[in-house]
Amino acid sequence: MTTSSGQRLADLFWAFTRIGLLGFGGGPAMIPLIRQEVVKRHNWLDDDEFADILAIGNTLPGPIATKMPGYIGYRVAGIGGCIIAVAAVILPMIAAMIALLGIFSRYRDVAWIRGMGQAVVPVVMVMMAQLTLDFWNKSQLALGWLVSLVMIVVAGGLIYVLGVHPGWVIGALLITALLRPVTPGKETS
Repeated sequence: MTTSSGQRLADLFWAFTRIGLLGFGGGPAMIPLIRQEVVKRHNWLDDDEFADILAIGNTLPGPIATKMPGYIGYRVAGIGGCIIAVAAVILPMIAAMIALLGIFSRYRDVAWIRGMGQAVVPVVMVMMAQLTLDFWNKSQLALGWLVSLVMIVVAGGLIYVLGVHPGWVIGALLITALLRPVTPGKETS
């Protein structure tokens, strides 16, 4: 890498501070922001690596909003990067939560305060739709549209109809992929 360790830490701090400040809607809503900073802006990961981290992060307990920054920070700048990335993403959330909850509790009956919360929902929905489309395109290229569609229907059925936790579904898919025999000519290095 051409940048110094201090510069990498500073880049991590500002990238995850932006995410912490703009990540309305909780952890899942932050995923597109993390992808924008990590894949598009800084090129710390490519789309495949990001998808892998997201999948593994979803199988582990705890909030995704701290697991992904922790791993990405560690990967970019070691233990110091891990600490900086996690702190940078959670400290703005804590400060904003304390301030906004104080304002909300004082002015909760004012129409424009209620409207602010409702206005954020469509924006988060568009961000999640963009992330879904990006993952659909990646899945379609890797697996084909039919296999991707079948996996969506099966996963949706397991999660929404049978109530299976998404972590179990992702874990089962990861184990299946690990145990799948490699066909000759398609070995990876």
